[in-house]
Amino acid sequence: MKEITILIADDHKLVRQTWEFVFNSDDRFKVIAECANGEEAVERSKQLLPDVVIMDINLPGINGVEATEQILNLSPGSKIIGVSMHTQPAYVRTMMKKGAMGYVTKNSSKEEMFKAILEVDAGRKYICNEIKNILSDSLMNDEDKNGGINSLSKREIQVIGQIKLGASSKEIASDLNLSVKTVDVHRYNILKKLKLKNTASLVNFISNHPELAEQETS
Repeated sequence: MKEITILIADDHKLVRQTWEFVFNSDDRFKVIAECANGEEAVERSKQLLPDVVIMDINLPGINGVEATEQILNLSPGSKIIGVSMHTQPAYVRTMMKKGAMGYVTKNSSKEEMFKAILEVDAGRKYICNEIKNILSDSLMNDEDKNGGINSLSKREIQVIGQIKLGASSKEIASDLNLSVKTVDVHRYNILKKLKLKNTASLVNFISNHPELAEQETS
């Protein structure tokens, strides 16, 4: 079984040394270089053509995102794993768009890092469990919100249409032939069903869900 050659790029010396010790303690891996900045990571990758690059995305100079793109132009056979304290999905998407095959946070265990290396070396993408859980929670929240949309009555959707146009409760009441009190009750119920705090958040929600306008006119 061949050793998987690894290049480590991180601006903290202790982190680089710790990873080097951990990886070299396993017969499946061999660290062939460690770099403190993006420029050095690009140059060393060009020279050594590592199987896997462990890339901190917050490197000084050329950051990890830019370095990833440059390395893959010079060493297309290298597989890159982005590593960061950042858990926001946007960072994951950015790295993947630049060609990274994996993403792990610095909260990940040694075993998970090993798994990430083996997966990307085999040509498969890998995202750590912490990020997967965040993405799952985000998806569930979106589904809850969409469930709220489905629970809106036709009258509530009509009220939303008026709110989108900037109408006051009094104007909505006049247009829909309702009392102002009834309109206020509809507004309260809409916020409750969509789990929103105020009218400003409702307006923002409406702008991100054009299907509400479609329901209003159907």
